[in-house]
Amino acid sequence: MLASKHILLIIGGGIAAFKSLDLIRRLRERGAIVTPVLTQAGEEFVTPLSVSALAGQKVFQHLFDLNDESEMGHIELSRAADLIVVAPATADLMAKMAAGLANDLASTLLLATDKRVLVAPAMNVRMWEHPATQRNIATLERDGILMVGPNEGDMACGEYGPGRMSEPLEIVAEIDAALAEGPLKGKHVLVTSGPTHEPIDPVRYIANRSSGAQGTAIARALLALGAEVTFVTGPADVPPPMGVKTVEIQTASEMEAAVAAALPADAAVFAAAVADWHVTNAGDSKIKKDTDGLPQLTFGENPDILAGVSAMKKGRPGLVVGFAAETDDVIENATKKRIRKGCDWIVANDVSPATGIMGGSENAVTLITGQGAETWPRMGKDAVAAALAKKISEAIS
Repeated sequence: MLASKHILLIIGGGIAAFKSLDLIRRLRERGAIVTPVLTQAGEEFVTPLSVSALAGQKVFQHLFDLNDESEMGHIELSRAADLIVVAPATADLMAKMAAGLANDLASTLLLATDKRVLVAPAMNVRMWEHPATQRNIATLERDGILMVGPNEGDMACGEYGPGRMSEPLEIVAEIDAALAEGPLKGKHVLVTSGPTHEPIDPVRYIANRSSGAQGTAIARALLALGAEVTFVTGPADVPPPMGVKTVEIQTASEMEAAVAAALPADAAVFAAAVADWHVTNAGDSKIKKDTDGLPQLTFGENPDILAGVSAMKKGRPGLVVGFAAETDDVIENATKKRIRKGCDWIVANDVSPATGIMGGSENAVTLITGQGAETWPRMGKDAVAAALAKKISEAIS
């Protein structure tokens, strides 16, 4: 799979840099072309000569190299690769990426690229757990940066915990996955997920019970088939998958705007549990309990995002998939919903309390199309996602 694939490998400064030498060897064994970039800190741990000898390529080190920059070499480097890999990715280098800094060759390449980026973090456990690093990781994941590791174990500094760089073969496996030529390669799929929160006042809100687990699993399954995924999510319990473009929202109106901004798409999967109503007289300050009785809340209807996209005359996705969370007469109600909303498919599931599905790890769904209803056995949400992604692939490939 990696034969003739061009990998731009950025080697950061850390004791784990020695693993990058083995990583180069493993990639070249599989036929990959490796162009190495060595940071100034990286030179403290591995030599340019050893890196160059293993890669069979010139090592790039300096942003202001007159020979390389005479033809804007850093731009060419950032665009020529099939994938950029940063291993080890230090706390400093990831902080630069998250902040959009570009003051050396490595950070400039990462800011200038239009290709996917995979990072393999490596640092002291306290650095990994520091809130600043965790904020940077969240930013990078929202930006669609892929991540492998770190692993947990003993460190060169004598401490134990998460922060060890993944092993070279683990990184190779992630590179394989990132460059997979799946059936959805070149297709853009929009996925909505999680609940929406409709404010009552600054501290209270109305929401549906949704963990976001099923929508996240669907986005991950579509990504595994090679799709470019835009993931619009409300405040979910589970983090968004790595490798997708994540747009975080709070309310239904914000989700509607984010969906519109994400179009056009080849397919759209509306797995979010969008609140049907919002409070039109939401308070600007916390509503207090007092002797005047219960607060009088006035409700307004939220936009019907699924119906709106299904009815689009121009720019409608080729396949629109909705979800129907029902507690009674599941197939009958979901079939009526598909017709009422105008979508192509509805994924219906029974979320009555006895099933334990809402917020659980499993799902039992019926796929309803214009040709009828297809009931699937109860299985884990990842398995449901894989089955649905396969159906979507067959429909739009």
